Amino acid sequence: MEFELKVSTGIKDFDHVIDYLHLGDNVVWQVDTLEGYKDMVIPFVLQAMKDQRKIVYVRFGQHMPIVKDDPLIKKYEVDASKGFESFATEIHRLIEKEGPRTFYIFDCLTDLLSNWSSDLMIGNFFKVCCPYLYELDTVAYFAIMRNIHTFSTIAGIRETTQVLLDLYQLKEKYYIHPLKVWQRYSPTMFFPHLIEGDRLKSITASAEASTLFANINRIEERMDYWDVIFSKAKEKLEEDIVEQEKTKQMLMPLLIGEKSRMYHLCDQYFTLQDLLQIVSREVGTGFIGGKSVGMLLARKILADDKKGRFSRYIEPHDSFYIGSDIFYTYIVQNGWWKLRLKQKTKKGYYQYAKELQDKLMKGKFPATIKEQFIQVLEYFGQSPIIVRSSSLLEDNFGNAFAGKYDSVFCVNQGTPEQRYQAFENAIRTVYASTMNVDALEYRMNRGLFEKDEQMAILVQRVSGDHHGEHFFPHIAGVGNSSNLYVWDKSVEMEAGMIRLVFGLGTRAVDRTVDDYARIVTLDQPTRKPLMHMDDQQKFSQHEADVLSIKDNKWTSIPLNKAISDVWDVDQGLFASIDTGTVLRLKDLGYQHMPTPYILDFKQLLGNTTFPKVMKQLLAELARVYDYPVDIEFTVNFQHQDDYKINLVQCRPLQTKGLGKSVDIPKLLENERCLISTNGNFMGGNIRLPLDYVVHVVTDEYIKLSEQDKYNVARLIGRITYDLRNDRILLIGPGRWGTSTPSLGIPVHFSEIQHVDVICEVASEEKGFIPELSYGSHFFQDMVEADIFYVALFEGNNGVHFNPSYLSSSFNLIEQWTSPAWKDILHVYKVEGMELTADIIQQKLICK
Repeated sequence: MEFELKVSTGIKDFDHVIDYLHLGDNVVWQVDTLEGYKDMVIPFVLQAMKDQRKIVYVRFGQHMPIVKDDPLIKKYEVDASKGFESFATEIHRLIEKEGPRTFYIFDCLTDLLSNWSSDLMIGNFFKVCCPYLYELDTVAYFAIMRNIHTFSTIAGIRETTQVLLDLYQLKEKYYIHPLKVWQRYSPTMFFPHLIEGDRLKSITASAEASTLFANINRIEERMDYWDVIFSKAKEKLEEDIVEQEKTKQMLMPLLIGEKSRMYHLCDQYFTLQDLLQIVSREVGTGFIGGKSVGMLLARKILADDKKGRFSRYIEPHDSFYIGSDIFYTYIVQNGWWKLRLKQKTKKGYYQYAKELQDKLMKGKFPATIKEQFIQVLEYFGQSPIIVRSSSLLEDNFGNAFAGKYDSVFCVNQGTPEQRYQAFENAIRTVYASTMNVDALEYRMNRGLFEKDEQMAILVQRVSGDHHGEHFFPHIAGVGNSSNLYVWDKSVEMEAGMIRLVFGLGTRAVDRTVDDYARIVTLDQPTRKPLMHMDDQQKFSQHEADVLSIKDNKWTSIPLNKAISDVWDVDQGLFASIDTGTVLRLKDLGYQHMPTPYILDFKQLLGNTTFPKVMKQLLAELARVYDYPVDIEFTVNFQHQDDYKINLVQCRPLQTKGLGKSVDIPKLLENERCLISTNGNFMGGNIRLPLDYVVHVVTDEYIKLSEQDKYNVARLIGRITYDLRNDRILLIGPGRWGTSTPSLGIPVHFSEIQHVDVICEVASEEKGFIPELSYGSHFFQDMVEADIFYVALFEGNNGVHFNPSYLSSSFNLIEQWTSPAWKDILHVYKVEGMELTADIIQQKLICK
C-alpha cells in the first residue's frame, strides 16, 4: 500500500533523492527556459503512461506546447484572457470532473502575466488550485520562470506547494536543486544534483557547489509585473505621439476592462498621461471599476470642452482606486475561494450568499495591502472620505447597479489606529454588499450572475467644509440630461432636471426619509415644484445629512441648524426666512427661537448661473455619450457666482424617451374608469394591456401594526413573483419602496421588479403623500426595469381613482394567504383593461 502512494518522476536516481513523489504532490519547477521544463515533463509523462495513469494536459499558454498530442493524454484548452475568476473556476471544474488520482501537466504559470499582468493574481491562482489538487490525491506539474516574479509570489507558492524544485541549465547540463520536499528528508536531499544521462550526482563538495551557484542569480528582488509594465510606459511619454498611442492601447484593457461603449469613449478621451496618472493612485492591481471610469471620463469630457465653459466651475479631485484584484486576493487569502465557487453556481447562488457575506465582513488583508491602505489614509489626514463601490459592471450602458452596492462615509476622526480600522471596515462592507439580496437579484435578472463581477473601490475626499461641529457641502444632488417627468407641454424634455438637497447628497438618492428634495426643471428653474403643494414648508427638506466631526459619524440634523451654521456664504442663496412661522412664534410669546427657514433655493435658481451651467454640463455629457446621462454632484460656494461643482459620478441612463404619440380614449358621459389623471406620470407614451391589478386598500392598511405592514410587503413580493409572466398594475398608498411603513409600503425593489406599472396614491388627510422619485435609486430601478410610474393626488382637478370599478371582479388573495387579508389586499384578474398615457397631452386613462 505504501508503494502505491509513491509516484516516479521518470528519473530513477532523482526518485531516490526525494523519496519519490507522493499522491497529493503539487510539483513546481523554477526554470530558466521552457525547454528545461519540457525536458523534465517528458520522463514524468512516459513513466505515467507506462504505469497506466490518467494524464491531463492543461493548456493555457501562448508558448510552445509542453506535451505532444497523444490519445492517452487528455488535453483541456482554457482561455486565461477571460480573467482570473473565469479561468480559476473552469480549472476547478475540470479537476472536479476528472476526479481523484489524475496526473496533470500545466503550462508555465508565468505565461499568465500576458493576460493578467499581475504577479499577485498568479499567486492567488496557485493558492486556490493547489489545495484542491492535493485533496484529490493528484500529482501536478507546474513551472515558473526564474527572476521574473516577486519575492512575495514565490513565497506564496513555496508555502502552498508540496515540492519546489530549481532547475538550472549550465553548458547544456541540467542541475536539479530541491528547495522544498514536504514531509521527506535525507542527508543529501537539498543539495543540487547534476543529471548525467539516467544518473544523478549530488554536488556536495563546497568548491563544486560555489562554482555552480556563482553563475546563478537567485537573490534579485523583482517588481510586480504590473509595476514593470507601467514603469516602462512612463518612458514612452518622452517619445512621439504614435508610440504613446500604441502604449495607451496596451494599457487600456488593464485598467478599463473589456471593450464596450464606455471603453471606446475612454479610448477617445484618455491620453497615456491620463492612464499613468490613474495607475499612480491605484492600490494593488487590476481594473478600477465602472464608477471610477464614469467619474473620470465625465471630468475629462468637461475639461476638454472646446468652448471652455466648465473648467472654472469644476472642483479638482484626488481620488484613489483600490484595484479589482484586491477583491479576489481578499477572498483567496482568507480561504473562502471554494465557498465563492459554490455560491457562483445556480444551485448555490442564493443558498451560500449569506454565509459568504458574513465572512467578507471578518477577513484580514495581506500586510503589503495594509501598508498601502495606511499610506492612503496618511495622504488624506483627517479629511472625511467616502469608500464607494466600483464594480466591473457598475455604471455601464444598461447596468447602472444604482444603490445595489454600499458606499461608506469615513468621517476619519480619532487616532491613526481608529481611523485605519474604520477604513478597513468600510472596505469590508463594500465587499460584503456584493452578496446583498438586491444585488443578487439584479445580476440574476439581467443574466449577469455567471459574469465576473470583481469589486474595485473608489476612495474619494468628501466635498464640503466644516460648519460648526459638522462637515457637509452647501448643496448636492443628482441630475439627468433628459427630463422624463414632463408634466405639461411647455416643459422642455431635453433641458434636463436636477434633484437638489442641502448638505450631503444622500437625501437626493435615497427614498427613505420623510423629506422632499427640490426637483428643478432646468429650462424653467424657478418654476414651482411638480407636486400640487399649497403648503411649501411642509413639502420641502426639513433635515440635512451631515458628518459629525465630534461624534465621528454620518448623521442628520435639523435644517435650520445646518443653515444657521453656514457663515461663509449668503444663506439666502438656499433658503428664505419662514415669515409665517416667525409671526406665529411671536404671537405665542417665543422671543429667542432659532430663525426658521424654508429651503426653496429661490436665489440660487433665480439669481445665479448655476442652473444654466448645469443644463449645459448635462447636455455636453449626453452629447458625447450619445445617450441620456445621470450624474451625482456637490456644489460649494464662495460667493453668489463663485462656486465649484464636484462631479462625483456619471453613468448612462436607460430610458424609453417619448415614443410615438398615443391616442387617449375619450370617456363617454357617465362612463367610469379605474384611473384618470392629468400629468404626474413617467415612463413614456404607452398603450399597455393589463392582466392583473394588485391593490393595497388605504383605509385598511392604516389600521395595521408596523409588523403587519412589513408582512404586506413580503406578501406582495410573493404575489408579483408568481405573476411575473403577466402584466401587473400595482396600486398602493404613499411611497412604494420606503423604509418607513407609515409613509407607504416597505417593499424591496427586488420584490416588485416584475410589475409593469406602479401607482402611488396620495391622501394628505390620511398621511400618505407620494414623492417624485426622479433621480433616486428607486427611480433608477424603475427606469431600468421598464416600469411605468403614476402618482395620483386624490381630490385634485382632473384626477379620478375609482377602486369600486373592480368590485365585480373576484379577489384572488386566498391563493396566497388566509382570508384574513382579503380586505387589505386585493388581487384582480382583469380582461380587456388597458392603461393609455401620452406625455405631450399629459393625459392618462386606465379602464
